[in-house]
Amino acid sequence: MADELRPFKVDIAKAEVDRLIKKLEETRIPTEDIVPGAGEDYGVSSEWIKSMYDYWLSGYNWFDHQDRMNQWPHFLTHINDQTVHFVLAKSKAANALPILLIHGWPGSFYEFSQVINPLTEPGDDSKQPFHCVVPSLPGFCFSSPPPRGQTLKHVAGMFHTLMLRLGYDQYYVQAGDWGHWVARELGANSDYATHVQAIHFNWVPAPLPPLDSPSLSARDKKVHARVQSWLTSHLAYAILMRNRPSSLSLMLTDNPTAQLAFIGEKFTEMVNPDNPLVKSKLWKDHTLTTVCLYYFSNCASTSSLVYFENTRHEKFPEEVVKKENRVRVPMGYTSFLWDTRPSVRWGVEKTGNLVFYNERDEAGHFAALECPEGLVEDVRALVGMVTRGEVKREEVD
Repeated sequence: MADELRPFKVDIAKAEVDRLIKKLEETRIPTEDIVPGAGEDYGVSSEWIKSMYDYWLSGYNWFDHQDRMNQWPHFLTHINDQTVHFVLAKSKAANALPILLIHGWPGSFYEFSQVINPLTEPGDDSKQPFHCVVPSLPGFCFSSPPPRGQTLKHVAGMFHTLMLRLGYDQYYVQAGDWGHWVARELGANSDYATHVQAIHFNWVPAPLPPLDSPSLSARDKKVHARVQSWLTSHLAYAILMRNRPSSLSLMLTDNPTAQLAFIGEKFTEMVNPDNPLVKSKLWKDHTLTTVCLYYFSNCASTSSLVYFENTRHEKFPEEVVKKENRVRVPMGYTSFLWDTRPSVRWGVEKTGNLVFYNERDEAGHFAALECPEGLVEDVRALVGMVTRGEVKREEVD
């Protein structure tokens, strides 16, 4: 195994960071909204972009965050003629279980930076510890771009190979966003499902109950409103990526302020706007670290390919309920109200062997960053049900 894994370190040259700063200094950012009083109705506001731009130049230090990333061992390996980057953070606990953590867009391995240590270093014996494996999806950060036609079902096979290569014949999975589709394949395909012990999702784009349903709760109505708002007013980015990724590449590549507007905007509209965290310096750091990772690794374009090659947003609800996509292993789901496509038990249980369900209204799409304690708690709750023998898996065809 040793010759198949190559140690890696996030190490962006100072000259590259200096060049980024110089490009920022020479950029003319908008000083007025596109129309008077535009606010956020037309996209990012001039107030937000100026605030982030000023902080990027005067308050943010890339090297501080690079050091934090490197507290965990990073590796590169080759699978199917592609380079796969991943973090491998092992627990010192003898009873640790392996867990695969899979991000989406506009996320990265860094999205799990607030949960890796809590998962690997539990505070007492009642908290199940884990060995965390956090790969970068093909085309993201330090993983090589995917070939034409590669879908997330192919990526599931790659990540399963990675887990076996690490010696983890049986493992758990946590995923959201595009990572959800990778994890769904791992839990539905018999080639992988016999190895996967359970999957926890923080994003499942399931069908919603009819609005005229007499059993619809007040929260269900809020979920409906959130999904409708997202589908009608916030999908421009996805349409562009799934139709013109190459054109987008020309707009974003080597343009840090454009990437801040395109990627960073999601850190304002995919979250609970009333969460104090998203108004804090820490959230600015999370946003800019993600933008910097995309910029320095030149993946703003290649990360768009996941939209081009996979199921389109309008088909998500019908895709997750197909028999071949049903998760057979024990499945958990936490419904975060401010997610882009929050779901409720009524729909999620139609997509898999749902044994754990919880609702959290304090956070949104970036659950591992916005609500790390809650996400860790729910993952442990699901895994505990499995290890205690309280739940069963469905037969895999």
